Amino acid sequence: MPQFFRLILTLACLWFLLSGYFKAQFLILGVICVVLVVVLAYRMRLVEHRGQLIYFSFSQILAYWTWLLWQIVLSNIDVTRRVWGRELNIKPALQVVSVSPDTEMGRVIYANSITLTPGTTAINFTPEDHILVHALHEDSLAELEAGEMASRIRAFESHLRKKSGSY
Repeated sequence: MPQFFRLILTLACLWFLLSGYFKAQFLILGVICVVLVVVLAYRMRLVEHRGQLIYFSFSQILAYWTWLLWQIVLSNIDVTRRVWGRELNIKPALQVVSVSPDTEMGRVIYANSITLTPGTTAINFTPEDHILVHALHEDSLAELEAGEMASRIRAFESHLRKKSGSY
């Protein structure tokens, strides 16, 4: 049951931070939205994922989001330079990237992080648990192969495994 309170608190804080409205009608709509999402999450059994509780550390999430946001900014600058430059400096490429996160959630976070970063898109998981990635330029694929994003997600995953006791 504590995970539901944590979910309610997280959703309420996120809604409040993203909306920024203090009027009663908006606060009521926010409460309705949070309750609706929590009820749906309960009915879909999303809070308890395959028998393992989903725990999170706010500091770990904040650190990863901050790093990812910075990568998104850097990628936006890179894509803008490539597309708006005098020479169209793009070299589209498809490549299978190995997935190093261990859990299903880690692999999904990895694929979503790839897609959120401009210039790269995770297309599909292969049967061997690799990800087919499309990139605007092959340099982006080299950065993925270097593995900084994957190592940050693995660090977050180890925190999830320690908390859930699934070592």
